Amino acid sequence: MSHNHAPVQVAQKPPRLKAVGIGAALLAVLVVILGLSLRYREHHELVQWTDAQLIPSVRLAPSSDPAKEHVITLPGHLEAWNSAPIHARVGGYLKAWYKDIGAKVKAGDVLATIDTPELDQQLEQAKAVLVKAQADANLANITSHRWQHLLSSDSVSKQEADEKSGEAEAAQATVLAAKADVDRLDALETFKQIVAPFAGTVTARSTDVGDLITANNESGPELFTVADTSRMRLYVPVPEVNADGIKPGMTVTLNVPELPGRTFHATLIGSSDAINQSSGSLLAQFIADNSDGALKPGDYADVQLNLAVDPHMVSVPASALIFRARGPQVAVLGADGRAHLHNVHIAVDLGTTLQIDHGLAPTDQVIENPPDSLMEGDKVRVAVASPENLAAQNEAPEHDRDATR
Repeated sequence: MSHNHAPVQVAQKPPRLKAVGIGAALLAVLVVILGLSLRYREHHELVQWTDAQLIPSVRLAPSSDPAKEHVITLPGHLEAWNSAPIHARVGGYLKAWYKDIGAKVKAGDVLATIDTPELDQQLEQAKAVLVKAQADANLANITSHRWQHLLSSDSVSKQEADEKSGEAEAAQATVLAAKADVDRLDALETFKQIVAPFAGTVTARSTDVGDLITANNESGPELFTVADTSRMRLYVPVPEVNADGIKPGMTVTLNVPELPGRTFHATLIGSSDAINQSSGSLLAQFIADNSDGALKPGDYADVQLNLAVDPHMVSVPASALIFRARGPQVAVLGADGRAHLHNVHIAVDLGTTLQIDHGLAPTDQVIENPPDSLMEGDKVRVAVASPENLAAQNEAPEHDRDATR
């Protein structure tokens, strides 16, 4: 008996499932490739950012304007054109005062009166001494004339006549001495009234009614102080390096803290013509009109001087200075994009601004606030100023921008 076996059928995957598997495999490969690409890109960017952080970012100092470099600001102080502390020439008690602080006075105006009973008695005594001396002199003259008449008749000796003449002359000299004493006391009597020596303003009153007044006490406080403030003296210490710029007739502008925005003018009237060894400066004196009384004695002033431009002088901010073992240095940006350290000499220190006379050229690009780690030849990148900072610099007052140069 024969048997016929049916053929075995093998199961096959549908074509659609096979395509889906291949697509999934390709997608997985793409995801892996994309992930690797992203990681490589991020790694590359991180390396670039790290390298960039190693290059310090610096800011350049504002360039100097040659047309304005000669304007410098110096401190000054104002004094009254004339100021006189008034002391008493006679002793006594203050009887009355008539002018208080702030009062406007003219020359000769009475400020106060002193009661001087002792001086009054001395004057009366001196007058009595003068009257007695005049009477003695009159008697001596009469006696001298009589003895001269007797001498002509040989009734007396010549010696006796000469003695009487001498006594008459001595008596006359006594009269002159007594009269001089009376005149002296009369002159002191005029000092019972304390008067203003010139027109001005009473700036101090240090006495009151009933105070004991001591004559010629220069060590004691003055009774009054009178100041002429119609004109003011302005004193400015000029650094030695700028002393040659002080010329006869030059004018300056000044500002005082209590009057912001107002500018005054002053004219040079002289200088000390010598350098003070302790301060290293020349004292210059200017005169300023003060007819409106706006300026006050003792005021502090910011004085702007227009000085001749020194082509060898370069102005840099004080923040650009580097102090190291080799002395003061300034970092300059070179054409190769690297920092170069220049040894410099400071001619004038104006606080926020330094005047450099050796080591820099006007065309040098000075780095402001250099990092402490900055070394010679280090590569640097210049930070771009933001529009806000540029606007703030443009809105800054002109004299402030000049001072930073």
